Amino acid sequence: MKLINRMMANEEVFHLVLAAIIGVIGGFVNLAFLKLVALIQWIVFQKSGDSAVLAQDLGAFFRILVPTLGGILAGMVLLLRSHLSGIQKPTNVLEVIAVGDGRIGMRSTLVNAWSSLLSIGTGASIGREGAITQLTATFASKWGQFHQWQPYRLRLMVACGAAAGLAAAYNAPIAGALFAALVLVGNFSMNLFAPLVMASVVATMVSRFWFGIEPWYELPESIDYGQAARLSQMGWFLVLGIISGAGGAFFLKSIQNAQSATGKYAWPSWAKLGLAGLAVGLIALVFPGVWGNGYEITNQILHGESSETGFTELIQGSVLSDLQAWQIPLVVLAGLLVAKFVATVCTVGAGTVGGVFTPTLFLGAGLGAAFGQALDLFDFADKTPTVAFALVGMGSVLAATTRSPLLAMILIFEISLKYELMPPLMIGCVVATLVS
Repeated sequence: MKLINRMMANEEVFHLVLAAIIGVIGGFVNLAFLKLVALIQWIVFQKSGDSAVLAQDLGAFFRILVPTLGGILAGMVLLLRSHLSGIQKPTNVLEVIAVGDGRIGMRSTLVNAWSSLLSIGTGASIGREGAITQLTATFASKWGQFHQWQPYRLRLMVACGAAAGLAAAYNAPIAGALFAALVLVGNFSMNLFAPLVMASVVATMVSRFWFGIEPWYELPESIDYGQAARLSQMGWFLVLGIISGAGGAFFLKSIQNAQSATGKYAWPSWAKLGLAGLAVGLIALVFPGVWGNGYEITNQILHGESSETGFTELIQGSVLSDLQAWQIPLVVLAGLLVAKFVATVCTVGAGTVGGVFTPTLFLGAGLGAAFGQALDLFDFADKTPTVAFALVGMGSVLAATTRSPLLAMILIFEISLKYELMPPLMIGCVVATLVS
């Protein structure tokens, strides 16, 4: 007992214990959020699963109706924030760590989370990682507030919560810790980084207990990924990095312009989110894959497949109808890429609550695969698999939007576990960041 008391008296050890508990919270928040999304989908569709797959089974009318009504309901939930009593505390994690005292408003966060659940469950083009990260960070902050801990410890707990939430959402402990250290804290000193690592690892272990060790993105195993690391191919990955950097910067600028445009109108949030849902529904008439965060469609891109309804009709009866799985028509990828871009900009620009990491990875995969298909069309790929370009595209576009190449490299490495891809991935991420 004396030994335990002495250990708890050491602040570094105490912070590690707190971080481990926050990691458990992050794992359970991830589980609860996914179960609630599945519940909403079951209520709406009488089944649950990837939103894009659900959209493919719907008729044109319901493809438009469901995201529109979902946006209206999500916006009506956001109206509750204006009726909350008392002083509303900030909910931006970066803000409370960088310039705040580590206190996050619980009631506002819960309202945002419920709105995000409705949006994600009804097909909004938004990621769930934002709400999971926000919720975990808020619970960590509230725990610290209950014990009346000092602001420096509250800020560390919020960072641990964000790390745990992201790690649990992506099954990526290294990326979770790096995200908090690079983007939120901006410090790699051991007294800060060690708790972030602890929270990320514990959250990942808890999440893996429920969902298994397999990553959200699955890769074909019969591919020789070492072909991408040849010196003769490095130039193409540099070009892909340049394109990704320009695309990532354009993506961010488009979201900012959309937010500014919607901010000029004093419309209620339910009207803005409803219109965003309508836009997603209209796009889904041709490209149902724009529904949701895009895990399943990204996996199809990585595998060189497409089960998009309407896509097969576009190529039936033509010379493209007999293409193999790895020969997806370039027009299909380009069309899906533009459709997802517009759907995400409309969704985020209207004020929908959620994350943009996963849609960004979708866009990167589409851009990289389209680039690889274009090279293959002109026989420039030289046996480099399209999936290699897709993975590097995912990392490069993410690096361009987060301005954090190290985070993007590590996240894609944890997703793929393909060390052979590290040289082209590093080149693409660094170049994309510089261009962005």
